[in-house]
Amino acid sequence: MKVLLHICCAPCVIYPLRILQSERFEVMGFFYNRNIHPYQECQRRENALRTYAEQVDLKVIYQEGYDIETFLQNVVFREEKRCLYCYHDRLRSAAIIARRGKFDYFTSTLLQSKFQKHEMIRSIGESLGKSYGVTFLYRDFREGWKEGIETSKRLGMYRQQYCGCIYSEKERYFR
Repeated sequence: MKVLLHICCAPCVIYPLRILQSERFEVMGFFYNRNIHPYQECQRRENALRTYAEQVDLKVIYQEGYDIETFLQNVVFREEKRCLYCYHDRLRSAAIIARRGKFDYFTSTLLQSKFQKHEMIRSIGESLGKSYGVTFLYRDFREGWKEGIETSKRLGMYRQQYCGCIYSEKERYFR
């Protein structure tokens, strides 16, 4: 069974990848970066993922380009609902790739974070799965959150300090 795993960053792929492989899934990654700000942050995350993917022999599809403008245009004046748009955008892109690649399932490393809105992700993923004809594989990977942190530190992996968008960056650093 083939699963496309949307990847937000390298530290968050560690545990979900291990679990999915232990369940005998053939996993391919998909790094989608439209929301990540600033550009240097996006590059750090992609570089960390490239290094880790090579270490664990994970094939990854990388979104080309850097289209922060589309993300901003879709959340401006709706900042309190930005996560809804962001989840939908990333999962929709994953569903499209999964359908084209004839994957049995798609899922996301967003489900590894205790800071993400799991029910919203699940609802969006399941709805998109029905629309695109590829099943959304929901797994609550939060139990591996600490494992991912410890492993990423041990590996000297770049670990970001905020979700990715300009708004989450402000929430993290502005006091």
